[in-house]
Amino acid sequence: MDPVTIGAVLLAILSGAGEGLGGKLWDGMVALVRRPFRKDVPAGDTAGVAIAVPGSAELAALQQAPRNQERAVALAEVLLARSAADPGFRRALECWWDQAEPIRAGTGGVSNVISGGTQQGPVLQGRDFSNLSFGVSPPSASPGGPGAASGR
Repeated sequence: MDPVTIGAVLLAILSGAGEGLGGKLWDGMVALVRRPFRKDVPAGDTAGVAIAVPGSAELAALQQAPRNQERAVALAEVLLARSAADPGFRRALECWWDQAEPIRAGTGGVSNVISGGTQQGPVLQGRDFSNLSFGVSPPSASPGGPGAASGR
């Protein structure tokens, strides 16, 4: 699980993918976020410490803008951070993720194939690349800034 993929699944669910399953998964996500947060504590303590519920603000923000990828990824990042600190939450998130498999299958999986021949130069395999350059430096700004006269 990574934030971008979780975010893509959340957006697919919010856009109506999976119909009944999507609704069930969204309800499960809301319940998961609202679940009390139990942080692991050092040895010697007998119980976890309940603290403020991380993810509530990100969930509300995504609900206000259900097509916003940045908000979906922000919620996913909080979910992953929370799962690293709370083993029970991690198990629940993994269970939710398994249930979301039919939605995940339709969120733009990538299948990259290179066959035959010899490739000259960089080969990237993946999805959603941005801000890439290959051996070309970005243009440098002139010392005087845009539109500055040169040599006078």
